[in-house]
Amino acid sequence: MTDCVFCRIVDGTIGAKIVCQDEHCLAFEDINPQAPVHVLVIPKRHIRSLNEFETSDTELLGRLLQTCRTVAHLKELTSAGYRVVANTGSQAGQTVFHFHFHVLGKRMFRWPPG
Repeated sequence: MTDCVFCRIVDGTIGAKIVCQDEHCLAFEDINPQAPVHVLVIPKRHIRSLNEFETSDTELLGRLLQTCRTVAHLKELTSAGYRVVANTGSQAGQTVFHFHFHVLGKRMFRWPPG
């Protein structure tokens, strides 16, 4: 999708600071970080939101969560803790309509959020 900024990062049209990737997932630094560590983990295939995943995408969702865990290890977040967030829909704060997890760390988080 040429109008999707995350698809353009996947195809290399837009540069990003890549943290890690495999054939299905890409993790990169958020350009507007909300914590000292703020990495986005996306599927390389365009999926608009969590609502768009099919039952056949169960393995992909697992890979995305494993990538979040890998990011936490690479960014040395595992001992102090970190937050993984997925916003679904504009009322929940989703601003880019390509599914993504936020991996946030290296600051104190409060509950409930936002």
